[in-house]
Formats: sequence, C-alpha cells, structure tokens
Amino acid sequence: MKYFRAIFSGILVWIAVSISFYLLEQILFVKDSFFWQSVMVTIFIVFFAIGSAKFYYLKNYKISGLQLGIIMSLTALLLDVIITVPFVEIPNGRSYETFFTSPVLWILAFVNAFSVFLWRKQNHKKTPV
Repeated sequence: MKYFRAIFSGILVWIAVSISFYLLEQILFVKDSFFWQSVMVTIFIVFFAIGSAKFYYLKNYKISGLQLGIIMSLTALLLDVIITVPFVEIPNGRSYETFFTSPVLWILAFVNAFSVFLWRKQNHKKTPV
C-alpha cells in the first residue's frame, strides 16, 4: 500500500533526525548550542528527506512530491507527540507547548516537505513518463 510506504518514509526521517540531535548533543563543540544543532539538522534533513523519498519512489508510485513530503512531515510530528515529547522533552523539564511552539520544529517540517517536493519536481523532469 502506497500510504504505508509513505508513512514508513516519514518514520525513517524521524529516526534520522532524532539520532542526529542525540549525536550532536554528544559533540563537545555543539552540545551546548541548540542553535548550531538546529542549523546542522536543518541541513541534514534535506538529505534524510531525499533518501526517504527515493526509498518511497522505488515502487514507482505516482503520488506528488508535495503530498509525500507532507505525509512524511505529519508522520514525524505524530511520532513527536507519541514518543519525543513524553520520553525526551518532559523528563528534561519541557512541555508539549514549548516543543510545538518552537520555530525550529516547524522549519524542519517545512524543509522536509519542500525538499521532497523540489527533488521530485527535478527528478520527474529527468525521467520520461
């Protein structure tokens, strides 16, 4: 089913972003700077999104890049609601409100969806239908 694969692609992006933040929190020079961690993950997410989109399109599904990007972003946001906030943010003294009002979260969701959209648009031009 094509929607299951799209959701799985979103799960892959969420895992990659979560691991990236975790690893960056361990690096001496950036562990105390959420700004630099966010900048680096914003760059990384472009590659995570494109890699997950490539995985999705291996089956030659015809869903638009924007739809796929939105599904992937929504999947990651849902996983944030279910896993990230209760098991990472709340134990560290933060809340759902602080997590979901962070501009970084919404920038990452937008960059993810827009990266898939642009990659698909560019890739679709190259391959004859």
